[in-house]
Amino acid sequence: MTSVAPPRPEDRLARGGALIELLRPFAWCFGLIARTRNAAYDRGLLPSARVDAPVICVGNITTGGTGKTPVVEALTRALVERGRRPGVLSRGYRAPAAERGPAPDGRTRRPAGDEARMLARSLPGVPLVQDPDRIRGARELVRLGCDAIVLDDGFQHRRLERDADLVLVDATRPFGLPWVAGHAPELMLPRGLLREPPTGLRRARACILTRTDQVEPERLAILEARIHALVPELPILHAIHRPLCLRDSGGQRFELERLIGTTVELVSGIGNAGAFEATVAGLGARIVEHRRFGDHHDYQPQDVVGLGRGGRVVVTTAKDAVKLETLLPAAFALEIGVEFVRGAPVLEALLDGLEPSAARRRRDSLHEGLHG
Repeated sequence: MTSVAPPRPEDRLARGGALIELLRPFAWCFGLIARTRNAAYDRGLLPSARVDAPVICVGNITTGGTGKTPVVEALTRALVERGRRPGVLSRGYRAPAAERGPAPDGRTRRPAGDEARMLARSLPGVPLVQDPDRIRGARELVRLGCDAIVLDDGFQHRRLERDADLVLVDATRPFGLPWVAGHAPELMLPRGLLREPPTGLRRARACILTRTDQVEPERLAILEARIHALVPELPILHAIHRPLCLRDSGGQRFELERLIGTTVELVSGIGNAGAFEATVAGLGARIVEHRRFGDHHDYQPQDVVGLGRGGRVVVTTAKDAVKLETLLPAAFALEIGVEFVRGAPVLEALLDGLEPSAARRRRDSLHEGLHG
């Protein structure tokens, strides 16, 4: 198989070398800033605000992909099943600046950016707001009638108070970088990919280990021991990203058996391209090429030249598919769902225990008055 792409940052950082090690002083400074900022919030020196709806944050302590989007989708669906009216709030990374924040006329903007467009497709009817000012965005969701908010990738955004922080840790790259000789490197940006020291896990209500089916049990045991050394009582859930189906650009779905024994080409611009490749290979496909690009890649026509020639099947991620509909209309998107294989009752209890918003209490009171 050929892999067509420049070396990814995590690969260069994992290899190390003399020049890479020159980044260590900057990483020390970055870690000091992160610790100081967190201490200021812990002591109330930096202000935070609460909105009139419970907030569940799905975040991580690293850059790159840990599988947040399927978890955001699963939590949102679970809230709907419980009779809630949830909304999803994100920063709007890589979305045009003009498409973020409240619209001048007060109407809801159409989602922009790959992840938001993917969520809009999979969660029809659920309000999605993108705003770098998370407090303003959360208030907008409350204005739209939401009585619960799922905050996507907001663990470090502490200005908005939340009722629960769920921190995702990718078992294949626990602290941003791949395993090295049975050890998970813990290195701050820019020497590694940690946004804050692993001690930040102490703020979490629960830790979700993702892609646990893609690492050996021995490594899972090492990782759990490390997390419990940091936070002894922290609940640890196990989750896997289970392939659901293939979908073409027209929305038609196909069974995964279509890939068995099929020669395929992959194209992706996500945080953990290796996990995507392993998933497709596990479905029985014969991968001959994988064009890897950086997370949230802005595709250009030259990026996909030659893909699909000779009738070869091209497979991409659901996140990439929303950007490739015009450039590569014949590509199939691999739809992924999350399955909690250990610790699901912890998550269910958390969702069941959320306090109602004031709007929900008013609706319930009105309902009781009408039927009392």
